Amino acid sequence: MSSISVLNALIIIGMLITAFCVVVLDDILPCVIASSVVGTFVALEFLLLRAPDVAIAEGAVGAILTPVIFIIALTKVKKYDKDKKEETK
Repeated sequence: MSSISVLNALIIIGMLITAFCVVVLDDILPCVIASSVVGTFVALEFLLLRAPDVAIAEGAVGAILTPVIFIIALTKVKKYDKDKKEETK
């Protein structure tokens, strides 16, 4: 087995483990972080498959942009919930 095959298998195993974590975890922030790691593994897999253009796009969108948007949305929702709780008191 070549070193590329071993690396390919390790990336796929890492992708499966982190995707399972996204489904199993209860808290939202760790799920967002795990989904970012899944995006990073997918980008690495595309790089191994010799598709650097797709790897760059997946790295930018799947590993960086989407989690940042989710985290910003989470902070705004938590801030909104905190303001609503203060109004009801």
